[in-house]
Amino acid sequence: MKPIEFIDLKQQYQRHKAEIDARIHRVLDHGHFIMGPEIGELETQLAQYAGVKHALTVASGTDSLEIALRALGMGAGDEVVTVPFTWISTAEAIGLVGAKPVFVDIDPATYNLNVDLIEAAITPRTKAILPVSLFGQMPDYNRINAIASKHGLVVIEDAAQSFGATQNGRRSCGVTTIASTSFFPAKPFGCYGDGGALFTNDDALAEKMKAIRTHGGLKRHHHPYLGMNGRFDTIQAAVLLAKFPYFQWEVEQRGRIGARYTELLRGLGGVPEIMPGNTHVYAQYTIRMPKRDQVGEKLKAEGIPTAVYYPKCLHEQPVFAACGNRPGDFPCAEKAALEVISLPMHPFLTEAEQDQIVAALKRAVS
Repeated sequence: MKPIEFIDLKQQYQRHKAEIDARIHRVLDHGHFIMGPEIGELETQLAQYAGVKHALTVASGTDSLEIALRALGMGAGDEVVTVPFTWISTAEAIGLVGAKPVFVDIDPATYNLNVDLIEAAITPRTKAILPVSLFGQMPDYNRINAIASKHGLVVIEDAAQSFGATQNGRRSCGVTTIASTSFFPAKPFGCYGDGGALFTNDDALAEKMKAIRTHGGLKRHHHPYLGMNGRFDTIQAAVLLAKFPYFQWEVEQRGRIGARYTELLRGLGGVPEIMPGNTHVYAQYTIRMPKRDQVGEKLKAEGIPTAVYYPKCLHEQPVFAACGNRPGDFPCAEKAALEVISLPMHPFLTEAEQDQIVAALKRAVS
């Protein structure tokens, strides 16, 4: 049998090669490589898809978080409530603007922020809540937004892994004051380099974020804000425009494949649980295994690639030692970091490949 890909970007390109190549060559022909017409075209489509007034493309998902925090005026002395079980960008962006990440443990079933623990983490210095829609589904934003409103806080969705997911019929990136996503190639909607986007219904925030993206100004040689070079490349926008007509089909395939995995694996390991009202785009199909590393090695020996998202919590990283957390402070996150393992997942995974993966997994745990 042919090798199984963890994420099959090559097959996706071959399927849409003509459209992708044509879009790229259009940029090469017109030569507007920075902020070309494809940027505005893509931003319009992204805003319509998410159901918001404004979408703003940026150079990376990490930049999008930093721009959001800068636009909200976050800085030294401020605190932002977030999770310790995620990629470092979430807390990194908080630190980069001078604020402090305040970690709250996760719900062990969904890996997302445990909403019951938020209010205990709020202090007079708290300015925002930054939940992560991890692995492809959203936490309970109705409750999160209500808590934020009660305490006068802003909510920023880190939707780097959940673009395309829904909650009670509303799409990820369309349910909070600001949302951020990533177009890193391995994401559900990825380009061929780094990229990201911001979403909001707030006109003033949208203008400020646009300015911060381009060195702090909307007019050349006029800089009212301390900004950054956070622009998205025109060629990358062209790639996404070529892929966009097929994206919803891919979202549906991810949901189908993820549900089939869960049906085949239930009882074998801890399978993903979908919160009522949610859909899941399975940016990663992640299960729990007590002997995760041994299982991964056995699968590797059978030609089945796996990955671990994430083997260490953020409060365990040296860079966040100053936050004052200790091992044991977030037991659900720490346990997840020791047990999670992600299986091959992409929209083109066949049932035969899934059956091969599941059979190998059963052998690995027997």
